[in-house]
Amino acid sequence: MLLSAAATAQRINLSGRVTLNGCDDALPGAEVSLNKALLHTTTDSNGYFLFASLEPGVYKLMLYKDGYISKVQELDLKTDTYIDLAMEGFDQELEMVEVNDKSMSFSKDYLRQVEGTSIYAGKKTELVKMEKVQGNLAANTSRHIYAKVAGLNIWESDGSGIQLDIGGRGLNPSRSANFNIRQNGYDISADALGYPESYYTPPAQAIDEIEIVRGAASLQYGTQFGGMINYRLNQGDPKKVFSLKTEQTAGSFGFFSSFNAIGGTKGKFSYYAYYQYKRGDGWRPNSQFQYHTGHLHLGYQALPSLKLSAEYTIMNYLVHQPGGLTDALFDRDPSISIRQRNWFQVRWNLMNLNVDWKIGSRTKLNSRFFGLVAQRQALGFLGSISRTDPLQERDLIQGKFRNFGNETRLIHRYYLGGKISNVLVGFRVYNGFTENEQGLASDGYDANFTFNNPNDLETSAHDLPSQNVAVFAENMFTILKNLSITPGIRYEYIRTKADGYYRNRSTDLAGNIIYDEVIKDDRSSARNLVLAGVGVSYKPLHRMELYGNFSQNYRAITFNDMRISNPNFRIDPNLKDERGYTIDLGLRGGHKNWLSYDVNGFFLKYDNRIGEVLLQDTVLYNLYRMRTNISNSRTFGIESYVELDFWQLATGGKGKHNLSVYVNFTWQNARYISSDEPAFDGNKVELVPEYILRAGLQYKWKDLKLAYQVSYTAEQFTDATNAPFTPSAINGIIPAYYVMDFSASYRYKQWSLSAGINNM
Repeated sequence: MLLSAAATAQRINLSGRVTLNGCDDALPGAEVSLNKALLHTTTDSNGYFLFASLEPGVYKLMLYKDGYISKVQELDLKTDTYIDLAMEGFDQELEMVEVNDKSMSFSKDYLRQVEGTSIYAGKKTELVKMEKVQGNLAANTSRHIYAKVAGLNIWESDGSGIQLDIGGRGLNPSRSANFNIRQNGYDISADALGYPESYYTPPAQAIDEIEIVRGAASLQYGTQFGGMINYRLNQGDPKKVFSLKTEQTAGSFGFFSSFNAIGGTKGKFSYYAYYQYKRGDGWRPNSQFQYHTGHLHLGYQALPSLKLSAEYTIMNYLVHQPGGLTDALFDRDPSISIRQRNWFQVRWNLMNLNVDWKIGSRTKLNSRFFGLVAQRQALGFLGSISRTDPLQERDLIQGKFRNFGNETRLIHRYYLGGKISNVLVGFRVYNGFTENEQGLASDGYDANFTFNNPNDLETSAHDLPSQNVAVFAENMFTILKNLSITPGIRYEYIRTKADGYYRNRSTDLAGNIIYDEVIKDDRSSARNLVLAGVGVSYKPLHRMELYGNFSQNYRAITFNDMRISNPNFRIDPNLKDERGYTIDLGLRGGHKNWLSYDVNGFFLKYDNRIGEVLLQDTVLYNLYRMRTNISNSRTFGIESYVELDFWQLATGGKGKHNLSVYVNFTWQNARYISSDEPAFDGNKVELVPEYILRAGLQYKWKDLKLAYQVSYTAEQFTDATNAPFTPSAINGIIPAYYVMDFSASYRYKQWSLSAGINNM
């Protein structure tokens, strides 16, 4: 009994309080661990913690909280001990910085190393904060939204902003098909495997932030070369039961936009909904458009550790297409239209169910169930631009998409060698079904999307099912306090199938049929592949990070890529899958509230690259584009962004004004290598301008904002032959061009007024 009493007397207690560095604000929910005793607790609402009945000895205390710099402290405990601990927050995450709103004139940042159930350590990332973007948001003007994201080649084919067309590092911008496009974490493109084009883009006024991860996203988000873009939409105001936002915008060429949103929180329930209507006449004849989109988000906090949400998005638009021009017509008058009967229509329905479960203080699980029911329809005369519309029956191309899937992620934080590490594991199950049809439609001028012979199409009809199962894992090992290494791996199973027919028909210049045959098409293909990568992050100073990454990439070719009938366009039936890898090495950071920078070099290796070459028919000697595996290619370059707030620099961060200058400059070199066709070897890769420059001047005082921007894009070829000119205008060089824009806005209480001039 005496021995037992002596042992009990030697037990001691350790207690303390955790606060925010520099003030006495408590930090509840901070995790406190003792490595020797394998004990773990969290601070209460006042920041206090307690470890009772410890054995005397030397302990290593570890302190962690999301958004704050981790802390490790060695303690030699001999008697009951009380300690005060302070944590320092990452600059970009402190609420006090948001309130002061000084350095937050910067609309671009980068993602944290661990965000939710994702690991971004060592990756090239960007975070666009839409509230800080100055520009024409009503028209979704891409060059304003992505003004500070280096390396993006942006196509803006209309003034409506209905469709996002961005590429980078030598990848085709068309419908952003080389990026995995997401909304609140789930897919929104037509068919992630067979038809990854994105026809839906959420309104800029509804977006809170845009997350961008470059080629290293292949391990967590899919195998694509471009990377991942995720639109994080606004949520219901957590402090109000009801809030309303409405924006009405009018512009030149009959442009009108009406954006309206409501949101709020009541107890455990939250909601957010928006509706936008846009219309315009366009700056060319036959360019009218009508656009409707709506979104509903419902959230329920079932438990403190469990949140459920459901979303539904609908989008419909109709666009009159004026047709392209030959170089001669463009030189004469770029505003003319030579097509009156061409129309394009899209209908999109997106669904999502989301589960966020905090299993413990160190473990989080997210599971997303998503689905899409959609269709696209293109109607018009598909003959060469150099030919006059014969005013006969038009071609109708119709794609219907029905897909659904689930992506589940689990992230766990653990201690290794006295330092915090994170492991992420996940899986993805995806089923896509695309129905492609092409045939003749009415000979009228209206938007009549009806086949003349729906049961016997004149061109082609295919069912294109696809399945995908993926398993992935990444682990961020913290080697030193300021050094981490993140290896990752992904396994993919992809199965695609084509079942249908297509017509092989040839006509002479007079339109007479030379031969016509119906060919049955029933094929399937299955692939298994493993991708790997590794990232490194080193922070020599508090606001400076050196990052590097290597990731393998892959793009699977499906039969949907291989079937279309167009006299200007042919597809190689023996297309092969594309493979390669991406390397990034960069330096990013800033200084308090007056400097932000991100400079990196990259290398992209692309094997079996698919592109378009200009060939001549050996029978009728017509020029046409052939889509085929051209060659291997490599692209390397430098992407840089620097922004400096002169006013905050001059006042030591205490000024009431912001006056910043930003420069976003990209240099890239892309060439075909190891080509079987000598004519392509050493040629420049198409759609890769050597220089891209976006620079601007921004001023802010209280609620007044002014912004000026200039965008420059160097010349670029449009096919692998590097043809500077073709009579048909299908290929040729795109000359260098620059655009200047100005915008201004003023807010008074709950009212705001904005105006701007695009293409100054």
